[in-house]
Amino acid sequence: MKKFVKWCVELFSLSQQRRQKPAFLAAVFTLSLMAGVMFSVPAPAQVIIKTRPQPTVINQNLPPVPSRPSRTIKTRPLPTIPPTQQRTITNNQQPTELRGVWLTNVDSDVLFSSQKLTSALDRLKQLNFNVVYPAVWNWGYTLYPSRVARRVIGRSVDPTPGLRRRDMLTEAVSEGHERGLKVIPWFEFGFMAPADSQLAKRRPQWLTSKVDGSKIKKEGTHDRVWLNPFNPQVQRFIKDLIVEMVQNYDIDGIQFDDHFGLPSEYGYDRYTVALYKKEHNGKAPPRDNKNPEWVKWRADKITDFMKDVFFAIKAVDKNCIVSVAPNPQRFSYEYFLADWERWERMGLIEDLIVQIYRNDMSVFIKELQQPEIIAAKKHIPTSIGIISGLKNKHVPVQQIKAQVKQVRDRNFAGVSFFFYETLWNMSKEPSQQRVSGFRSLFSEPARYPNLLANSN
Repeated sequence: MKKFVKWCVELFSLSQQRRQKPAFLAAVFTLSLMAGVMFSVPAPAQVIIKTRPQPTVINQNLPPVPSRPSRTIKTRPLPTIPPTQQRTITNNQQPTELRGVWLTNVDSDVLFSSQKLTSALDRLKQLNFNVVYPAVWNWGYTLYPSRVARRVIGRSVDPTPGLRRRDMLTEAVSEGHERGLKVIPWFEFGFMAPADSQLAKRRPQWLTSKVDGSKIKKEGTHDRVWLNPFNPQVQRFIKDLIVEMVQNYDIDGIQFDDHFGLPSEYGYDRYTVALYKKEHNGKAPPRDNKNPEWVKWRADKITDFMKDVFFAIKAVDKNCIVSVAPNPQRFSYEYFLADWERWERMGLIEDLIVQIYRNDMSVFIKELQQPEIIAAKKHIPTSIGIISGLKNKHVPVQQIKAQVKQVRDRNFAGVSFFFYETLWNMSKEPSQQRVSGFRSLFSEPARYPNLLANSN
């Protein structure tokens, strides 16, 4: 319509400039006919979200669900947040700072109902957060309906009540965007899966093993297994899950962490050993899983896959941010074969949040000063993950505020907190005290530091 109006104005002006009466009359006649046709056609409906419909999962004849820890959370009534007297600030005047939080489905019920999710997003918006990282892949299931998951696992979505008959991710994206929040799904489990999951049972050939042939690794009280990140079938499955999400949802990005690597004791499965021998003139991998060459060989293979995933994402949506939230480099590389320092140098990370979950302030500050973190700050938005508490670990709000100050003093891009439930609910301190603490930290709105916004 805009082009039509512009053409009309130009034609009218041209007829006046040339002072040709016949041209003017022809223009008026043409406009009358076309306007009559165009305005008789109903206007198209407005498109709200560019997501594609997802299948609803109801009454599937599927295997039983393995038992998992109870997720019943004893919540206390949250205090009402009164409106604050804020200055009217335009987007251009707002400071730029990442203010994020991870939304989990473990020790939290925030993702298990539409009402709880929207209430959480309301509260975060009121407290001037600007990005959320909802978990979308863990316990061997997707937390959103997935055709890829149905094909491989036998279920298209986590069968837990509260998830199995709704599309949590569509809700998070639409409700988050309505409140001005960025929504970056967290691909939490990466290559990890519960030992009793349908994924592990249906695809045992996809699992990697330790040097003694065992496959299970304890994570707290839970038995975990790991998919082989070097196996092309595993790579295809993981990449298909990611690409499907980017295609079907209007997400702002996708986030990976150390679980997108592999614990260094793994890699002794038949496929990986054969691949190593093929590339080393028949020589078997060292039995020492910390052997530097063996560590590097596996880390480089994972880097190759990370590169493949990055470009697969960009082929679908060049504006989808690739975010990584690892541990400090030494730990990530040595224990999870995740060489994020190299990923960053290769341009495969567009948003970095380094998890520095430390109580000792001197240790916390030391980690902030590591050279790979300082180097990353020069290239991309680099933020710090701060622990706000765990189910059985209280973190005082004063410690949180002190760590945020150290981050700000060193001009990092921002902070993200692990995890939502411990911001003000799962704590020894009164909820109002916690809320007041975060209100003082984020007294005014801030823009999310989007690297890609400056490159378009």
